Amino acid sequence: MAQPPATQDRVNDFVIKLANVNGTGSASANTMLMKSIFRMGVPVMGKNYFPSNIQGLPTWYEIRVTKDAYVARSGRVDLMVAMNAETYQKDVREVSPGGFLIYDSTWPRAAVLARDDITILGAPLAKICNENFVGVRNRILMKNVVYLGLLAALLEIDVEVIRQLLTESYSKKPALVEANMKAVQLGYDYAKQHLPCPLPLRVQRMDKTRGSVMIDGNTAAGLGAVYAGATVGPWYPITPSTSLMDAFKSFCSKLRVDPETGASRYAVIQAEDELAAIGMVLGANWNGARAFTATSGPGISLMSEFIGLAYYAEVPAVIVDVQRVGPSTGMPTRTQQCDILMCAYASHGDTKHVLLFPSNPEECFYMMVQAFDLAERLQTPVFVMSDLDIGMNDWMCPELKWDDAYRPDRGKVLTKEEIEALPKFHRYLDKDDDGIPARTLPGVSPKGAYFTRGSGHNQYGGYTEDSAEYQVVMERLLRKFKRARTLVPAPVIEATGTSDIGLVAIGSSRGAVTEARDILAKRGIPIDYMRIKAFPFTKEVEAFMASHTKIFVVEQNRDAQLKSLLTLETDVPKSKLYSILHYGGLPMTSKEIVEAVAAELGDERRAQVAAAT
Repeated sequence: MAQPPATQDRVNDFVIKLANVNGTGSASANTMLMKSIFRMGVPVMGKNYFPSNIQGLPTWYEIRVTKDAYVARSGRVDLMVAMNAETYQKDVREVSPGGFLIYDSTWPRAAVLARDDITILGAPLAKICNENFVGVRNRILMKNVVYLGLLAALLEIDVEVIRQLLTESYSKKPALVEANMKAVQLGYDYAKQHLPCPLPLRVQRMDKTRGSVMIDGNTAAGLGAVYAGATVGPWYPITPSTSLMDAFKSFCSKLRVDPETGASRYAVIQAEDELAAIGMVLGANWNGARAFTATSGPGISLMSEFIGLAYYAEVPAVIVDVQRVGPSTGMPTRTQQCDILMCAYASHGDTKHVLLFPSNPEECFYMMVQAFDLAERLQTPVFVMSDLDIGMNDWMCPELKWDDAYRPDRGKVLTKEEIEALPKFHRYLDKDDDGIPARTLPGVSPKGAYFTRGSGHNQYGGYTEDSAEYQVVMERLLRKFKRARTLVPAPVIEATGTSDIGLVAIGSSRGAVTEARDILAKRGIPIDYMRIKAFPFTKEVEAFMASHTKIFVVEQNRDAQLKSLLTLETDVPKSKLYSILHYGGLPMTSKEIVEAVAAELGDERRAQVAAAT
């Protein structure tokens, strides 16, 4: 065992990384570790890095204990729990100097664990399980719970909090609670007797999680769809969006069932492919239901033909894109923001679509409601641009709140009386000069019937190949898109009042940007920040771009898609924009932003920033 190097106490400010084998049941133990810290009132962040197979390959779970409530990866590892022999060498290298590594000492690993600037702690986890539990599978599962107890002792996590979580998880199976608590206690007792407890890395009770919940973005989006009034959810399974539809179905089974008859008032349909799924969404919305689908980049590619139909025939639709890494199949279980341009202009021909950019699960919930209202008001597809980091990881968010006075904005849907009062109904005639015509729903009145065309049509709904008639409709669609600028959410702007340097980002980059700005500010480099929440870009976006001389655009893709969209759709000079790109598949860190800003701003400021990092 290596001699412990001198390590400064780090209370509520460190990173734990757990290296496991996929399929061994480690996820529940790792999540319980994170939630135990959360229950002690300490802000925490959890990121799961898992392979795109069922079992056998390496998986990692990273927990950041952060008294300052940062939500981005820190880029360091203070405590590594190395449970996968195949990745020992990689895991050892990843520990930051002065950090700690814990491994299963049932088998000697001295050769691969040699490193003199970290503390290496061994515990015979497999041996403990073999002596106390029966059955191969049971022993594998319980080994994760034993190291949970071990960490509780080393980090001073309250064991009673763990018991409470176990009781909640297995409320109907008391025997499981006791078996798991036995494993926790075995690990706890071993650490107390044989290891240096506590470590300089410690958890100390705070009161910073009151009024907050731990939730993932897919669950929050599924719940948001229910509250928005969605009743139809066609989909085709694809990582990382599948759990969103699972959540929607689960919530519907509780909230969309007739209490008297037990009849379901919802339809969740697994289609044969993504093209069929979006077709069902359009059919349901055309009939007056609120319908949506969830998918990822490859699914959007397959849906593009129907998305173009929805745009041109003006059928509402909500599409949640939980982005992953491309191109092609790419890395299905890694995260990126790489579908921005594809979704903004999805389908062939002249199309432009509304995009919403949630930055965390809380915004996934609220933006689902906004998406349905916008889709029906504008009679067009609306994309909610989440990503795997938001969708599949647990985030600490404020408790979700709901206004019972909310009523869906159905837009210009004519009633029977309004239809009957018209001399004649023309589906694509813009009487209000706002780019948005009135629509009717099937079965309301024969007078409101029309042919829904994906082929060339004029403003009266008739087929046409006449250039002038075609252009009238296309120009109106562009007016409608410009009208959307006044309806979509405005950006969040955090201005210092002293800086002509701006930083622009979307979505899950928010956490890294927020922390990077704090680091830079401490070294005398104030930077203004604009988080764009929607496309088309609002007037506030234009104003921010015009008022800053140098603008860093932070995004998680290789080809600077957000920067491209800004140059295409605003008047900002391209020379003002500097890209900070991250596209390796893991969530980005603040360090990448700090270093990129420093490199661009020059030697003097670079030296200031280097001291901060």
